[in-house]
Amino acid sequence: MQRLVVSCSLDPQSRSRLMARRAVASLEETGQSVDWLDLQETPLPLCDGSAVYEEDRVTAVADRVQTARGILLAAPVYNFDINAAAKNLLELTGKAWEGQTVGFLLAAGGQGSYMSVMGFANSLMLDFRCLILPRFVYATGQAFEGKDISDPAVEARISELTETLVTVADAVSGQCTP
Repeated sequence: MQRLVVSCSLDPQSRSRLMARRAVASLEETGQSVDWLDLQETPLPLCDGSAVYEEDRVTAVADRVQTARGILLAAPVYNFDINAAAKNLLELTGKAWEGQTVGFLLAAGGQGSYMSVMGFANSLMLDFRCLILPRFVYATGQAFEGKDISDPAVEARISELTETLVTVADAVSGQCTP
């Protein structure tokens, strides 16, 4: 089974994408199989609550979400919420998330939006019975230099999050190894 890492930012200079790429590398370093879904490379239509659910690109993404064993979702924070592309992904693929273990990698402009992912996380928990990893990664611009993560603490938290995702997702699915 693959771990799914989703980059939700549509910004070419995305800091959340840098964290997502680091998470992929961290998972691969431990021998995990990783599926990379970048919403910038895989544009999705806006959810219309109707015919869009049957579009091939939507059903293909829903299949990837449903078959993953653990999902890390990387997103920017705008206006005290994760970006619209992440919310649109959930609206398009909702039931595919059922029972998933989910962790978050968030990039924001300041410390004040730390809890902004909770509405999204609550929807995953209550609507789709997802298990949300409680220690997510939240980083501000100070953690980056150009196209690199410059804060060793953020790097360490990403590694810790990937390890936790593997441990918890495998335990939940009954695939724990001693």
